[in-house]
Amino acid sequence: MQQRNSARKWISESGGRFRSTRNKTIVALIVAVVAIVSVWFILDSVLYEHTDDAQIDGRIMPLSSRINGHVERINVVEGQLVHAGEILAVIDQKEYNIALYKALANVAYAEATTASLYFNAAITVTSAYGGLNSAQAAVVNAQAEVAAAEHKLQADQALLEQVQTAARTDSDIVSEEQYNSAPLTPQQKQAAANLIEVVVAADQQESQQAQGNLLHATTNLRNAQTAPQQVGIAKANAQAGDSQIMERKAQLDQAQLNLSYTIIRSPITGIVGKRRVEAGQTVSVGQDLIDVISLDDVWITANFKEKQLAHISLGQPVEISVDAYGRKWKGHVTNLGGGAGSVFSIISSDSEIGKYVRGVARVPVRIDFDRAESQEFNSEDLLKPGLSVETAVRVLWPPRTQTPNSLPARRASIPEPTAF
Repeated sequence: MQQRNSARKWISESGGRFRSTRNKTIVALIVAVVAIVSVWFILDSVLYEHTDDAQIDGRIMPLSSRINGHVERINVVEGQLVHAGEILAVIDQKEYNIALYKALANVAYAEATTASLYFNAAITVTSAYGGLNSAQAAVVNAQAEVAAAEHKLQADQALLEQVQTAARTDSDIVSEEQYNSAPLTPQQKQAAANLIEVVVAADQQESQQAQGNLLHATTNLRNAQTAPQQVGIAKANAQAGDSQIMERKAQLDQAQLNLSYTIIRSPITGIVGKRRVEAGQTVSVGQDLIDVISLDDVWITANFKEKQLAHISLGQPVEISVDAYGRKWKGHVTNLGGGAGSVFSIISSDSEIGKYVRGVARVPVRIDFDRAESQEFNSEDLLKPGLSVETAVRVLWPPRTQTPNSLPARRASIPEPTAF
């Protein structure tokens, strides 16, 4: 009986010591956990600047119509993944095909017309300068004929005066042959005088005709001397034809462009955000058709409190947690914004009565994702503009080495919105 009581007492004392040891262990563990958590929170608050007032931003590219027309078909729906160059929509091409054929015909007509103008210019050069040479030769011949006619007229007039003088004085004026044969009678002298008068009258008429021919040749020469002007006009007409060809080709290029504008292609690889038109709808120039959101050109806009900016600088590493997925990405601070968000707000933060209300200002800080060179960025299409994120900027003792996932972002060049 006594041994039984001793055993019970020993078991009771052993159990009390075990419970005391267990309680001390639990307390020690709790204290250690609290200490570790406290240290973690302290280090986290010292090493990082946090904010959950952040979201993903991206480049939204609105595609608009560059022509007027009737929408023939739409090939995409909202949320669909599209690649660069993929056809999104087609505008009816019938009218623009007709305009293209008309422009082609105008170019062909202008080229044929200009070719004929150049042939005419060549003919004009030959005929104009040939006529000038002929007119100059005709003037020289006419001048020679006038000189010969005047010389013959003067000789016959001198002979007529001699004959008339001899007839009045009754003297013999004969030629050497007549002198050797026989002297002239008065009747013969008068007949000779009459004959010479007829010859002189004919010489006068011939001289007048030669003068008329010279006047006509001179007039033709004056007209032929406009050959350079005629050639210049012909060449100018041919060059004007060249200008008309250029104009028609420009119209052809515009017709081809307008035809190409009937096909709306995606300039980038991205997601269709908003589809603003339907098949059968009539659109006009500048009307928005489809919004495409780039998968590559996305970043974080984190609104930090103004007091937090004292510890944030460019290039600091950032841990990014997207609420929708529970995953983390790495990034770095790109810029610290141009001012507090309230400055760019449409609604002023001041009260209507003019009393200044002091508040905590937040400044938008841009954070770019780090991108690995060995893989395509955002290939899973997880980073969508508008998603909420939490950011933690490492402000003290940043890591010295960079892993492949923490390389600085390389901004992709985004082309201007175009339609092909």
